[in-house]
Amino acid sequence: MQINLSGIFLGENQEREKIECPKCGSSIIVTNKEQGLLVCRNCGRILEEKMMDGGPEWRAYNQEEWGERSRIGIPSTQTIHDKGLTTEIGWGNRDSSGKTLTSKQKSKMHRLRGWQSRMRISGENERNLAYALSEISRMSSLLGLTRAAQEAASEIYRKAMKKGLVRGRTIEGIASAAVYTACRELNIPRSLEEIAEVSHIDKKKIARNRKLLTKELDIRLPLADPINYISKFGTKLKTSGETSAKAIDIIRKAQEKGIIAGTKAEVVAATAIYIACMLTGDKRTQDEISEISNVSKVTLRKRYKELAKQLNLVLDV
Repeated sequence: MQINLSGIFLGENQEREKIECPKCGSSIIVTNKEQGLLVCRNCGRILEEKMMDGGPEWRAYNQEEWGERSRIGIPSTQTIHDKGLTTEIGWGNRDSSGKTLTSKQKSKMHRLRGWQSRMRISGENERNLAYALSEISRMSSLLGLTRAAQEAASEIYRKAMKKGLVRGRTIEGIASAAVYTACRELNIPRSLEEIAEVSHIDKKKIARNRKLLTKELDIRLPLADPINYISKFGTKLKTSGETSAKAIDIIRKAQEKGIIAGTKAEVVAATAIYIACMLTGDKRTQDEISEISNVSKVTLRKRYKELAKQLNLVLDV
């Protein structure tokens, strides 16, 4: 026999006198939050199991945070203009019991959805923000970025908009710069050329906007690590694991000697991959590497000769 105590959530070893055990009549009932059990302390009878914890989701340090961080509702997100906190009316034409709505009810729900859509986005600023965040979402999807990167880019754009940096500039330009900045912050290997390709904004403009964002928002970006590009380039070229490992080893030796300082990470990675391919016999042409890395063949030829000479590598050209 189980007593349904849904809605009663107690801390571990807390007592509740109003509930009595049906076996021994004891009113000393305790809960075990870890196992989700409600137990009689006197006889050990389990009164309820698989209890759902309705308490706060995250750690809190004061009463206000404890109340705000409740399990109720979905967590807020920076990727939606209203942070996902407004009520939405679904598009299903069935009620809560699964019955199909009548034609009069369907018409009413259609009008309500229209009003809801207009109320969610009111004013020019909200419309612009909604459009910018949709662009960030589109670019993130095409670039294969993680949810964390999309959240970071959306937050950067919000800060830029709040500080008035979007005024006088295109929404797409600032949005693409926010995506590039987020990738740099999180050490995600995405080049200016890739961002420009999906955003249809000139890479020089993206670079200018990125400098503006980092300066005005006081964002300190870490130096791009060429090693982060090796896995990406190796996957596109379908090289062996030995080649990728050799390329990483070449980059580390070059970093130790300080001979690649000031060189773009993509150029260093492409050069290391090309040298590694020659050393391991996993032949790849300059055309192939240039195409997947967006590094010109002239730059590739110049850099690989310099790097091989400085590292004393003997290459079978």
